[in-house]
Amino acid sequence: MKTFEKLSAINVNGKTENKGKFTYLSWAFAWGELKKAFPTATSKVYHNELTNMPYFASGAGVIVKVGVTVEGVEHINYLPVMNFRNESIPADKVNMMDINKAIQRCTTKAIALHGLGLYIYAGEDLPEAPEVDLNDCKTLAELQVAYSSMSKADQLKNKDLKDELKTKLK
Repeated sequence: MKTFEKLSAINVNGKTENKGKFTYLSWAFAWGELKKAFPTATSKVYHNELTNMPYFASGAGVIVKVGVTVEGVEHINYLPVMNFRNESIPADKVNMMDINKAIQRCTTKAIALHGLGLYIYAGEDLPEAPEVDLNDCKTLAELQVAYSSMSKADQLKNKDLKDELKTKLK
């Protein structure tokens, strides 16, 4: 069985945590599962050659770079150093704990490129849908478009309001 097929077949749902609107897989669990399947897998944290620090800073922010090698294939991932709201931290405000957390998250994402838990990240690169207020709809067509653009969770939360407005707009 190929690396990606083997790792993507592992169900990690029971090991994820939700924080806000994001789902996380523990780096320790991801690394443990990877090493069980491929004991010779390795990781590498890239260092800035000028500073020998495990991050790269510029006016745009700070990123970390991690590579994970499985069966001779290295997948590299980059991740901005972020705060608890997933906002990039300015270079002059970053501390080494922020860097460490970013490295661990980046390692998990580099492992995911090999297949383990990759589905967790599906859609994270898509733009967020704008907030929709069904009360702003003036026609049934607008209501339908607004409702269908909502996430399934928001649709469930707004089902009664949609039904009420549907009756009112007829």
